[in-house]
Amino acid sequence: MLKPKEQLQLTEEELDAEVTRVLTAKDPGAPVNITRFSFKERMYKLDAAVEQMATHFEMEGWMVHRDSEEGKRISADIEMERQAAERAAEQEKMAAAGQEVTGDEDSAETGRALRNQFNFSERASQTFNNPLRERGTETEPPPSVCFSNIATQWEIFDVYTEDLERQRILKEKKSGNAQKKESAPKDDDDSGGNNAARETDIVHSAAMSGSLKVVERMVNQNTYDEIAQDFKYWEDASDLFKDGEGTLLPLWKFYSDKARKKQVTALCWNPEYSDLFAVGYGSYDFMKQGTGMVCCWSLKNPTHPEYTFTTETGVMCLDYHSQHSSLLAVGLYDGTVMIFDVRNKLNKPIFASTVRTGKHTDPVWQVSWQEEDLAKNLNFFSISSDGRVTLWTMSKNELQHTDVMELKLVGLAKDGVAEEEASLCGLAGGSCFDFNKQSEHLFVVGTEEGKLHKCSKAYNSQYLETYDGHHMAVYAVRWNHFHPRVFLSASADWTVKLWEHNSSTPLMSFDLGNSVGDVCWSPYSSTVFAAVTSDGKVHCFDLSENKHEPLCDQKVVRKSKLTHVSFNPRDPILLVGDDRGCVNSLKLSPNLRKPTKNPEQEAKEAEKNAPEKKKGKGKSKPAEDAAAEDAPKPKTAHELEVDKLDRILALAEKGSE
Repeated sequence: MLKPKEQLQLTEEELDAEVTRVLTAKDPGAPVNITRFSFKERMYKLDAAVEQMATHFEMEGWMVHRDSEEGKRISADIEMERQAAERAAEQEKMAAAGQEVTGDEDSAETGRALRNQFNFSERASQTFNNPLRERGTETEPPPSVCFSNIATQWEIFDVYTEDLERQRILKEKKSGNAQKKESAPKDDDDSGGNNAARETDIVHSAAMSGSLKVVERMVNQNTYDEIAQDFKYWEDASDLFKDGEGTLLPLWKFYSDKARKKQVTALCWNPEYSDLFAVGYGSYDFMKQGTGMVCCWSLKNPTHPEYTFTTETGVMCLDYHSQHSSLLAVGLYDGTVMIFDVRNKLNKPIFASTVRTGKHTDPVWQVSWQEEDLAKNLNFFSISSDGRVTLWTMSKNELQHTDVMELKLVGLAKDGVAEEEASLCGLAGGSCFDFNKQSEHLFVVGTEEGKLHKCSKAYNSQYLETYDGHHMAVYAVRWNHFHPRVFLSASADWTVKLWEHNSSTPLMSFDLGNSVGDVCWSPYSSTVFAAVTSDGKVHCFDLSENKHEPLCDQKVVRKSKLTHVSFNPRDPILLVGDDRGCVNSLKLSPNLRKPTKNPEQEAKEAEKNAPEKKKGKGKSKPAEDAAAEDAPKPKTAHELEVDKLDRILALAEKGSE
């Protein structure tokens, strides 16, 4: 046996061993780690459908079966080419013999149609092989609906128009207007069509303006979300550790471009809507006078006023009616008083005084609504630098005036010559006034000479009393909301004085170190008041806590002067206006708005919390009932405020003695 030299030498055991091999269809060169993204499961998964077939020989051929569709088309093309060649040969023979060539003109055009060179669809196209379905994907997915869409202005307009048309049809069905329109003449039909076209103008309709106002307030609420959160929830935790001190948190700023280069000359809250307030814009610089403006702002929209009214001269004062909250009385620099109705939204007053109806000849510094008279006519008072306190009554067509008081100069010599000189000098210039909260006939007037006069509507020949305490013009006089005998006065001589109207000397005097522009009592306490000065500071006093120093002395603005201040009747908010046309809202900390505690209720609570042995020891039940009947009734909140201020006044009188 011949064996090659390179033959492997095996033993008998190795030769007898059986070697089994299994042939598989897997391609060892095929990739095994192909990963694809599953859009159903939203994850990457291994792809098991890998092409395992290996091609050893491949040759592309051009043979087509005769009975197939493409074979029939190719056979038809070949037949047409053969017929065309025969026809061309026959025509050449006839032309050589000198005969005329006759044939169909369309024969050449009915030849082979040219193939569209831009049509790239072939018989054999490459397609993606779909992967094998798994058990989880054998069922069809549930139907889904897409709710998202791009809303254009035209789509919104069409939806609003359809909704208005649907509402109109429903109203016609309910009221039976369909029958009336059928019996109406043609002219009426044309006018009705025009009215319908006007109603469908959704862009300029009242419903659209209301919707836009709601959207604007929503956007502003998101824009000023931090301030809104502070307004609702912020409480200064440091007040727990500071006795007799408080802080003011700045909130929104109300500023309009139209009020640029104007000063805030008046502030007034609406008595019905606690978030609405009116601001008067004018100028205290008498050499720079221009037009005036009244803006009604809301705490819900600090970027733009709700209503705006313009006047020919600067606005000096304004006041809302307590019952009819839409009526706004306004006093101007030229002496005119006018009344606006906010509901009309028109830039035109419903009443205005003229020279014929007795308007003032100097600026009107303050207006104040009064209770309706016996004839149920609305009336208000005004005071001016011309020395007149005038009552204005709203009639059907015009304002009727009555001079209640003429402010005469006092303090001159009493001889006859001096009286004649005083009569030649004229009347005293009135700057402010305020009516008593309980006695409607009683009011106090402040003048530019620094005098305070107590007057009465029923006795207008002279003053009831004159108070000498200020040396410069009095800018504000405010009666206390709870106590009927106490009022405050603020003057340009840097002082705020507390008066008791039966005393000719002030009970307290507070020197604020700068000209005081305005002072205001708080609506929740009889001992809390706030004043603003021309150095940009707000001074908050609580006489029950400290009778000498303010609880809060905070600078609000840097380079401007504060002119007016006003408390919100419901929320702990203070408004201050400056001489640059800006109104700042401030939130009072807890120490500045402490509620008044009833000592009797505190004693009862202490008895309830005490042990049972100490309560009513040795008394029978009938005796306890009789003692409870004889016990005095608890005082109201108003009475508590009056008692608290009475105690402070008594201490002030003892200190002055």
